[in-house]
Amino acid sequence: MAFELGLSISTVSRALNNHIDISDETRERVKAYANKVKYAPNLFAKGFRSQKSNIIGVIIPDIEHQFTSTLLRGILSTAELSGYKVIICESFNNERKQAELLETMSQFGVDGVLLSLTKKTQNVEEILEMTQHIPLILFDRISNKVPCTQIIIDDEDAAFKAVEHLITIGKKRIAILKETDSSNVSERRFQGYLRALKTYNLEVDESIILSSEDLSIEEGERLTTVLLSLQNKPDGIFTIIDEAGIGAIMQLKKNKVKIPKEIAVVGFSNSRFSTIIKPSLSSIDQPGNRIGEVAVKYLIEEINTENEVSHKTIEIKTNLIIRKSSFNPLKSK
Repeated sequence: MAFELGLSISTVSRALNNHIDISDETRERVKAYANKVKYAPNLFAKGFRSQKSNIIGVIIPDIEHQFTSTLLRGILSTAELSGYKVIICESFNNERKQAELLETMSQFGVDGVLLSLTKKTQNVEEILEMTQHIPLILFDRISNKVPCTQIIIDDEDAAFKAVEHLITIGKKRIAILKETDSSNVSERRFQGYLRALKTYNLEVDESIILSSEDLSIEEGERLTTVLLSLQNKPDGIFTIIDEAGIGAIMQLKKNKVKIPKEIAVVGFSNSRFSTIIKPSLSSIDQPGNRIGEVAVKYLIEEINTENEVSHKTIEIKTNLIIRKSSFNPLKSK
């Protein structure tokens, strides 16, 4: 472009960046030509010169999850408003893939990384290595083994509220559908379930504590079939993700179980599907958009901080949304 305009490369660069040493006439001529040829700056070359790429890397375990889409919305909108581009990668809940993506982010020269861990992350060496070079923030799925800022919800307290709600509408035998113990998030929600039962002096019955490697609508149906086969059936079901709760409702309806009179159901994450299923699913509202916004805000703050960063754990508030799957007008207040 400099050759075509008869200008030096430095003059063209300064004109595109509105440098005060360049006349208005030259700036307009350069920008008009740039628009004509659809010129776009090379972000990587620009990054080498300024030591900043203005690019944020995001690694998530499952891009198809509805909660993930709300997270990404918050990340993308906040990053754009702050002048940052975003590279999004999916680890497919594979720890080896996660490590490869961290290396890729480093090679791309991103200014910082937002990382939601795989369900079974055990080895954090690559993550610790990354934190020595660029800012990294964990969100949603986190680890206490990594000393960095972490953006979370209080999973245990949120689960406690969900189970407490079932108890307040008169349910005394409450089942839980959770993931296997390798999932950090599932374990925290399970602890909230146990705390609620203990607080209200209800029995912990192993026969209605059911786990699956990968919870889904189909697994929710399957595990609910197991519950319905019991001689002493539950009168409430808490599922640690909405998909399993939707599966539970579908299976209860197939078996002509009255919801919530005979068995009430509460899920977790307040996905859009929770309002589509009939009866609509009560659920913990997990504000993905807000989590994404806050994660970007703190990452950019760390990117622009030259001093030693003070790591924080930021908890985002949750609420229980009561819908027809657990609404009892005679009991609810």
